[in-house]
Amino acid sequence: MTSMKDKIFIDTNILVYANDRSDAFRREKSKQALYEGLVNGNLVVSTQVLGEFYVTVTRKIKVPLSTDIAQKQIQLLRSIEIVEIDFHLVLQAIDLSNRHLISYWDSLILAAAQKAKCMTIYSEDLNPGQIIESIVVLNPFLTPSGQ
Repeated sequence: MTSMKDKIFIDTNILVYANDRSDAFRREKSKQALYEGLVNGNLVVSTQVLGEFYVTVTRKIKVPLSTDIAQKQIQLLRSIEIVEIDFHLVLQAIDLSNRHLISYWDSLILAAAQKAKCMTIYSEDLNPGQIIESIVVLNPFLTPSGQ
């Protein structure tokens, strides 16, 4: 369990589901996680996440957002901590990918979370409960029984 002060890195899928009307359960869980993080002031994303979010919500969900609305959604996130992807983070992600046998893109999420000193990553893509480099992966869509 994370405390209110622990930073939480939000993976792309959390932002996407908060805007995807085709899955009410995931939408509500995402909105709840985002609301709590905004109230607590402990959310972190990266420029990678913002870019992936934009592409996904404007092109890949069942009812896409307009480009204007997607851009406004991103602008609303400017008040939270945003980790910029730079040369050193790319190299760190490559190293993490090789050491932990996870995809480069997931490793870039992990590297950004490390840079921001996050204790937790909310993601549907990594294994829930897994601890990678002292960061706990939580899937907010799973019930306590794991379903």
